[in-house]
Amino acid sequence: MVTDKKNVLFIISDQHRYDHMGCSGNSVIQTPYLDKFSQEGIHFSEAFCNSPMCMPSRASLLTGLYPNVHGVRSNGMILSEKIPTLTEILVKEGYQTAAIGKLHHQYNVAPWFAGFPSAESFNGWVFDPIGMPVRENFPLPYYGYQEVETCLGHGATLCGHYLDWLENRAPHLAENMRERWKDMGNFFSVFTDHEIPVELYSSAYVAERTIAFLERHANGEYGDKPFYLHCGFPDPHQPVWPPGKYRTMYKQKDMELPPNFHNIENLRDHRYLGQYINVMPGAMLRESTEKETKKFIAYTYGILSLMDYHIGEILNAVNRLGYHHNTITIYTSDHGDLMGEHGMLFKGPSHGMGVFHIPMIWRIPDLQPAKTNALIAQVDYPITILNLLGINRRKRPDMQGIDMTAVLENPTDPSIDPRNSVLIENDEEVGRLYVRLRHLITKDHKLTMYEGHPGYGDLFNRKKDPWELHNLWNEEKYKELRFQMVTQLLQECLKAQSRLPKRLAGT
Repeated sequence: MVTDKKNVLFIISDQHRYDHMGCSGNSVIQTPYLDKFSQEGIHFSEAFCNSPMCMPSRASLLTGLYPNVHGVRSNGMILSEKIPTLTEILVKEGYQTAAIGKLHHQYNVAPWFAGFPSAESFNGWVFDPIGMPVRENFPLPYYGYQEVETCLGHGATLCGHYLDWLENRAPHLAENMRERWKDMGNFFSVFTDHEIPVELYSSAYVAERTIAFLERHANGEYGDKPFYLHCGFPDPHQPVWPPGKYRTMYKQKDMELPPNFHNIENLRDHRYLGQYINVMPGAMLRESTEKETKKFIAYTYGILSLMDYHIGEILNAVNRLGYHHNTITIYTSDHGDLMGEHGMLFKGPSHGMGVFHIPMIWRIPDLQPAKTNALIAQVDYPITILNLLGINRRKRPDMQGIDMTAVLENPTDPSIDPRNSVLIENDEEVGRLYVRLRHLITKDHKLTMYEGHPGYGDLFNRKKDPWELHNLWNEEKYKELRFQMVTQLLQECLKAQSRLPKRLAGT
């Protein structure tokens, strides 16, 4: 049902770096639906995560807070249900909220967090549901989502409602998936082969269930309530193994390695990074070969082309059901992937730019499409959405982001540029890692500093040295620039710190 209030369709992928779209200048990958969507919306060419890890960045997108404030500093930290969320605000304003696919606000991988009753527990969904809030016991509302149909995991090692959906259509494939869960190497590997056909792959599930919600809404099942719909694809996060024709869509031998692929030899002498290469090869800073990296790129492209097709199905449904003229639609990702930068794959505590730079495209009714180079961060998303929806400022919690409405309304006006930098908080508290980094991105430069290494950092010219091969930190002629950047980083860190609990007047 079309209502007077604007709806919101928020589409998010997992680990999709900015330059892996045709509309971002990649001449190899085929993403026709995202490219068309970019032409219809405001395309941010300078969008960045506020943490290069899944759970912290997703919590920032939901709360409008930096990781040090919402508390999800690293993967494996549960988002407190006491933290106000964008979706909870919208429910109070009369919105119907729903989440399809990947959320990742909790997770539980036995034996790391055995005993925590997580609704996103792999163990609970696959092996031992007793006492766990899964299936019919799933806790609703969930962080403000009144409906949830979730897809947990990566690649072909998945569970949640998706596994039940697969069971109803192909029991033997569901059983194979359960067998894969018995070896966590299938979850953390670069590639995990499978026989799931295109029509039963996870992105098909996400598209089908997203469209089903849109159709229910169009049929009037929610009355005149506007909707906020989260659509979360678990791809292209590794392990990658594209189904069907998408596996051979891109020739591995033709894939180009990044220009800094061989820079890993220099990083071995890096005062900080050298000690962390291959510390967690299944998840972070995995040293790779040319052959493996080319295969990884080719398979990632295939997965993205398939995901693009299903995003196209969703966008076509928006048009078919009459929502194009009253629905704000956003596409983004939680973070990127090194994808061979400095000879490594995945993510991790490093200065690798490909992990920070993310796609972000907004299609807003009545606003003209354009491409903008204004800086935007994930923490800006909730407050901007609330402003676009006309939600009174007094009804919002203390969000830390910057309202980017002025940029969306005037994307090509260089005088409208609310951000002069983006702060990225990077804490790792997983396995053998217990580290803290801070990054500052400006229009022209990027600074990285490492806890425990005073007087040392990485400073790069983003325009002249986009592949980060020439660290300016120790060069005398950049001493003043270094001082300015460090000072600015300090100021941004001060602004990002929590102001809770609040001081009560008169006390």
